[in-house]
Amino acid sequence: MILLVTPTAVDSTHGNGVTARRWSGILRDLGHRVEIAQEYQPGRYDALLALHARKSADAVRAFRADRPDAPVVIALTGTDLYPGLQESGVDPEVLAMADRFIVLQRRGLAQLPPDLAEHADVIVQSLPPVPSRPQREDCFEVAFLAHVRPVKDPMRLAGAVRLLPADSRIRVTHVGEDRDESLSVELAAESAVNPRYDWRGAVSREAALAILARSRLLVLTSLHEGGANVISEALAARVPVISSAIEGSIGLLGEDYPGYFPAEDTRALADALYAAERDENGYLRKLTKHYEKLAGQVDPALEREAFRQLLDTLGVTTPARRVSA
Repeated sequence: MILLVTPTAVDSTHGNGVTARRWSGILRDLGHRVEIAQEYQPGRYDALLALHARKSADAVRAFRADRPDAPVVIALTGTDLYPGLQESGVDPEVLAMADRFIVLQRRGLAQLPPDLAEHADVIVQSLPPVPSRPQREDCFEVAFLAHVRPVKDPMRLAGAVRLLPADSRIRVTHVGEDRDESLSVELAAESAVNPRYDWRGAVSREAALAILARSRLLVLTSLHEGGANVISEALAARVPVISSAIEGSIGLLGEDYPGYFPAEDTRALADALYAAERDENGYLRKLTKHYEKLAGQVDPALEREAFRQLLDTLGVTTPARRVSA
């Protein structure tokens, strides 16, 4: 049995919850029994997979004390890696207890010292294709799927759409949970008076994907990401993204992706949005073409094979794939 520890409830819409559900499904599909918990639960486990080095540190310590010979894998999240391991408060002693690490995009490796990077695997988060939905005809809809937290820089997009010319038809549909009281008060007030911005609060993941699937663009304004689930979702939905030029996005989309703007630059974001709406110099078509080339990297078969190889490396025997009933 594999113990999968996640800092958030497994049924949550937070990124760690979404990841934990998907990874547990992959491990079970490979034939393993999986127990998901938010803290260490004593048991005869074959391995520990811990999401978030800092928040799951106690679970790693407890597991290593109880099961000194069983392998430990730590998945390093955005708030572990950025701005840096030390600045994020990650305990070096906890990192030393791990046999392998997972990062969610290529540039995550650069955040690790060489002795840790050589024991790290890049596993891109996957998603089956998301069927497209009819686009709204009354506007150029832009999706913003982000919980209200400072690291997501959630007021940036609201400020950018205020700078758009009067002839713009852009309307933002923002869904995401209230996770910061002062920011949420500010965002609710903005949504009430800004006709281009509609913050709808928390919705189910299915509802969020439906909004994404009908939108012309997705926007990501984050200051840091370890490898955003929402980019995988947009790739699966074939919806191009305009993203802050952060390491976590560049590691997924590539240095040559044309849809970046400097983080915290409201004017640059507004200009990129308007260029996409008007398809200036084929800008929206360039984004779409590039995204179509990248879509294959979120194939669930690739993520599943990456986990199979990881477990083989650790000597955790992978049983033959179970046949579904």
